[in-house]
Amino acid sequence: MRDLHLPGRSAIYAANGVCATSHPLAAKVAIDILQAGGNAVDAALAGAFVLGIAEPQMCGIGGDCFVLLKPAGTEDILALNGSGRSPAGYDAEAMRAKGHESVPLRGIEPVTLPGAMDAFCRLSEDHGKLGLDRVLAPAIRYADDGIPVAPRVAFDWADDAAALQGAARDHYLIGGTAPTLGQIFRAPGQAQVLRHMAAEGRKGFYEGEVAEDMVASLRALGGSHTLDDFAGVRCDYTAPICGPYKGTDLYEHPPNGQGATAILMLNILSHFDLAALEPFGTQRAHIEAEAAKLAYDARNRFIADPTTRLDHMLAPETAARLAALIDPKRAMAAAKPLTEAVHKDTIYITVVDRDRMAVSLIYSIFWGFGSGLASTRFGINFQNRGAGFTLERGHPNEAGPGKRPMHTIIPGMLKQGGRVTMPFGVMGGAYQPCGHARFVTNLLDYGLDPQAAIDAPRCFSGSDGLQIERGYSGKVRAELAAMGHEVSVAHEPIGGAQAIVIGQDGVLIGASDPRKDGCALGY
Repeated sequence: MRDLHLPGRSAIYAANGVCATSHPLAAKVAIDILQAGGNAVDAALAGAFVLGIAEPQMCGIGGDCFVLLKPAGTEDILALNGSGRSPAGYDAEAMRAKGHESVPLRGIEPVTLPGAMDAFCRLSEDHGKLGLDRVLAPAIRYADDGIPVAPRVAFDWADDAAALQGAARDHYLIGGTAPTLGQIFRAPGQAQVLRHMAAEGRKGFYEGEVAEDMVASLRALGGSHTLDDFAGVRCDYTAPICGPYKGTDLYEHPPNGQGATAILMLNILSHFDLAALEPFGTQRAHIEAEAAKLAYDARNRFIADPTTRLDHMLAPETAARLAALIDPKRAMAAAKPLTEAVHKDTIYITVVDRDRMAVSLIYSIFWGFGSGLASTRFGINFQNRGAGFTLERGHPNEAGPGKRPMHTIIPGMLKQGGRVTMPFGVMGGAYQPCGHARFVTNLLDYGLDPQAAIDAPRCFSGSDGLQIERGYSGKVRAELAAMGHEVSVAHEPIGGAQAIVIGQDGVLIGASDPRKDGCALGY
């Protein structure tokens, strides 16, 4: 239990249903859907559609998603890959001929096909109860009427507004500037798109006038995208991968997601007695940073390869060899940086209903406002997931036609004794595998409850050195620097997280990150 004398937030305890996500209006919509007779899939989709209006710099109908789903009445976990592919005309050689050493972060080159809407329609059809029209109704209302800009959203919007170009400036700026705290943001064009989907399902997005608007806009910007590319978008059910840590199994998506990196990182950390270390002291931060360097180096070699050697990446002996490379007193050189881009702009929503169906859904346009481009008529913001490719010849993640790039967004679920005990997610682009590992070790090595495990300070050894939140003391930062880490205080909070504990006693416990505007709600 937290110290009630100090600032903080309590976890949410409820028996019938819980939603945890990064915006309170989306959480409220999800609970409303549950109380109206919908299930966890209906609620998660309704909340996710609202998040596209509440946090448009983070996600939207032009983006991708990944989902882990535990249906009611079973402890099996399904994985649904809603990441879009590159268009048939996508050409790495053409980008190299223009002098690019990597796929540009903004503009037309990184625009891949939006996969989330196909996955959302598939989930609704296969596992929902209410129908897509009912699920879409709250988002349509909010898109028409508007949503006041929340504090964290205002912070991010101001940072990301400079990326907007052309029609995107008309749809996502107000009077040519980023909306300010409390200002109402409306998206009437998206409301029209959602009405098409409510009436026609996926055809209302991937065919007809909505698709024509997207294709005409992309081609006018120099893209090769065609109506056939959009009509051919399809999500895939896949088998999740898992790995054990101290009696708990962590479930993740297989590649092209980077979930295997989190499992490998936990495998490496299992060779150290973390529980004997100060939870937010120097030594734990150092060991975690070194494990991240090694796990991410493996990710760069294996993820996105259609023949990915997951058996080797996740083998116990691989983790043992990597753990042996860690010097407890000295930082190693950073692994070779990714040639493909990684970033942090993502939303996560999790819902558990009264029948204990559980949804773990992560949804993103990659960088803030994605490519910075939007369709002319409806204002659909195009993602820049193609920046997740590399232009290195022969690399398994080399940009090419009809391919999915390496993806940073990963939903998680935990099992204990064969029973699903917690859907959870940690936003933050490249940080996410490290965030999953830290969340799990906070729970299992330090006995923190889910809210405390989320609230706790974070650090991350990535492309910008070892970034540390201000929750760490100056003494710890100085000691890490003395060990050879390139330490800096993070410009913004590192990531964001939500989780729901599914108790054997019938109680649900929801936790949500104070680094975001959202909350957990239950009934």
